[in-house]
Amino acid sequence: MSTPQLVVHRDKELMAQAAAARLITKIVDAQASRGAASVVLTGGRNGNGVLAALAAAPARDAIDWGRLDLWWGDERFLPEGDPDRNVTQAREALLDAVPLDPKRVHAMPASDGPYGADVDAAATAYAEELARAAGPENHGAVPTFDVLMLGVGPDTHVASLFPELPAVREIERSVVGVHGAPKPPPTRVTLTLPAIRAAREVWLLAAGEDKAGAVAIALSDAGEIQAPASGARGRQRTLWLLDSAAASQLPRSLYPPASP
Repeated sequence: MSTPQLVVHRDKELMAQAAAARLITKIVDAQASRGAASVVLTGGRNGNGVLAALAAAPARDAIDWGRLDLWWGDERFLPEGDPDRNVTQAREALLDAVPLDPKRVHAMPASDGPYGADVDAAATAYAEELARAAGPENHGAVPTFDVLMLGVGPDTHVASLFPELPAVREIERSVVGVHGAPKPPPTRVTLTLPAIRAAREVWLLAAGEDKAGAVAIALSDAGEIQAPASGARGRQRTLWLLDSAAASQLPRSLYPPASP
């Protein structure tokens, strides 16, 4: 796995804009070299902030939206269209404004979908969808995502992998159902750390003083069971995209400031 790299921006708005520009470049480069691109989206204020910044960026038209596969790192197991679902928020922030191929938008199942209230069956179905998309070159049960974005919670959780809970300990399955999450809603679907680590690049997003402690813990010697964010690494690159508030508990020697 790759060694974490840090980029620290002045504020969350600049961080979102810079991350959106970086994502456009990665998608365009992947499409030029492999014909298509694959990105895993995250929810939350920072994930949605990046999508909104991408929607406002003139360079978004450089992307061939019909050759982009979108996946999710986790989802709240709620009815389709619920405003708290990550896919609902992503559609409002960006997806409804660009010409995506609906067959390449891989939303996680909803609680009123074909699996009903069975979150474990929904997780298994998403794992099977990932496996069908994985080619021989991927050497695993999931595609080799070009970029996988994750928000970092104040408790160091990423996706719906919470400290000490069973999902963060999973080493075989690519997707699991989460029961009793400490953050509502308690029932969720999430990628596991093995699936996250299949990505070429993993980007961890954190902004605000409430994330500073989590960032410092995850970038210390904490283990992934106690600090799941520390176990989120990409094959080629692991990038922490922070604002100055989220980086405030890190030693300045650890990172070069990206902006004044």
